[in-house]
Amino acid sequence: MTTSAAPRTGATALDRYFGITARGSTVRREVRGGVVTFMTMAYIVVLNPLILGLSQDADGRSLGLEAVAGVTALVAAVMTILMGVVGRMPIALATGLGLNAFLAVAVASRMSWADAMGLIVLEGLIITVLVLTGFRAAVFRAVPAQLRIAIAVGIGLFLALIGLVDAGIVRRTAAGTVPVQLGATGSLRGWPVLVFVVGLAVTAILVARKVRGAILIGIAAATVLAVVVDAIADPGPAVGPDGTPNPTGWALAVPSWPDSVAGLPDLSLVGDFSLFGGFQRIGVLAAILVVFTLMLADFFDTMGTVVAVGAEADLLDDAGNPPNVQGVLLVDSVAAAAGGAASASSATSYIESTAGVADGARTGLASVVTGLLFVLALFFTPLISLVPSEAATPALVIVGALLIMQIKDLDLTDFGLVVPAFLTIVLMPFTYSITNGIGAGFISWVVLQAARGRAREVHPLLWVVSALFVVYFALDPIQDLLGV
Repeated sequence: MTTSAAPRTGATALDRYFGITARGSTVRREVRGGVVTFMTMAYIVVLNPLILGLSQDADGRSLGLEAVAGVTALVAAVMTILMGVVGRMPIALATGLGLNAFLAVAVASRMSWADAMGLIVLEGLIITVLVLTGFRAAVFRAVPAQLRIAIAVGIGLFLALIGLVDAGIVRRTAAGTVPVQLGATGSLRGWPVLVFVVGLAVTAILVARKVRGAILIGIAAATVLAVVVDAIADPGPAVGPDGTPNPTGWALAVPSWPDSVAGLPDLSLVGDFSLFGGFQRIGVLAAILVVFTLMLADFFDTMGTVVAVGAEADLLDDAGNPPNVQGVLLVDSVAAAAGGAASASSATSYIESTAGVADGARTGLASVVTGLLFVLALFFTPLISLVPSEAATPALVIVGALLIMQIKDLDLTDFGLVVPAFLTIVLMPFTYSITNGIGAGFISWVVLQAARGRAREVHPLLWVVSALFVVYFALDPIQDLLGV
């Protein structure tokens, strides 16, 4: 009798801590959702090394592929588990795309990698202070409901575009006035594209039929198809070993069984940072502007992600706030500093978490599952490449469609409200940045409300944040004016 009671007690404690039943979920759904989130964002362990590991700093030093892969998985594992335990939300964290490219191209090229990572740590510490003082949560709560909905819808479009670009459906044009096109030549060609289309169709059908685990089943089915296709047709990678482009090849990972599947991770980069070295290399003012840019992007990317996850999970209160927002923002802020301290670049909340939510995740238990899978990824990095982006990205398109459904809650009868919402929605995918969309929405909201004689109705923090966004958008002219 004692033996049979113990599991019930443990399960009750687990349920009570994460609020599984209270949020209408089950342990099975949380596990499944955590697996889906991992599968949709595991690419970062492969992609981040390609961005950071091969780039050289001002001293000609590269971080190395294996070392960056190790710290990328480590930071994702630790911070995602921490988000589950402290934030108790189904949000996973990893190195932020965009920020890592900015770091490699615009920051490390002017200083050493240790100096650049030190600026990341400093930015994370500043945001953490803003959370502890309540400022970050206060800004979060000051956002009007109209903009919150627009943020979720815009992220839906952004997610869909990410999925379509990563799958090779949408591609840049070589020249002309049209910036993008369908496929590599204006039409769909290649076996990898077929894998994506089949994966999208299977996932959409399963979701429409309300099959449990639809997204996970879709990813698994597309991965199996990709392995079979690669074994038979051998499309090859999108870029050959000699740098020759292959428009019909696999975009990122080739889904073939690796020669070795396990090994000890290289964590030699942990702690390799200089907190104030960047100030000495490029000057105080220039370093401050870099930290400001990183901080603003981190600050509001997270806001968009948390709103989108909370909305998809139906966890927002009447004011549009998610539960335990202070804990969520605290973990996210610490993650930025942790990413810099480990030389993985700033870690942030991942919008791909909405894929796990769409498959049933509602609590921090899903994040713990995702984090534990990243722990395994530390030792099985080669296996991650078994899932090509063409098999995982259909989930992003499907989640994008689910988020778009929230557009029905927007007030489309008042043009003064429509413009900020519209700018928020379209600029996220069109500029490939959540921060840009939020910034344009904030500024236009404040300007239009003031022009209509409603300046007093605008929260004071929105005035402050909008002014900061004006500086953010005008950063290059400001730097030219100041000569930095």
